[in-house]
Amino acid sequence: MKVIVQVVEKVYQEAHIEVPDFLCEEAIKQYIVDRYNSGKMTVDFNIFQVDFESISATIVNNQNLVDFEEEAA
Repeated sequence: MKVIVQVVEKVYQEAHIEVPDFLCEEAIKQYIVDRYNSGKMTVDFNIFQVDFESISATIVNNQNLVDFEEEAA
């Protein structure tokens, strides 16, 4: 029997980065966006939480297809 499974998750990542002290709130936002867009922040990210969104499966059994889908509560 063959089962094809698709899982949809929300992945929350957290990064602890150093930001210069002298920046105002807008400059901090821009600093973070620039760092993220440049790819420099990706090495700092750690998976913080994963939430289950949905799962679906197609069971392939003797040319009969059986589908099911489950949503997270």
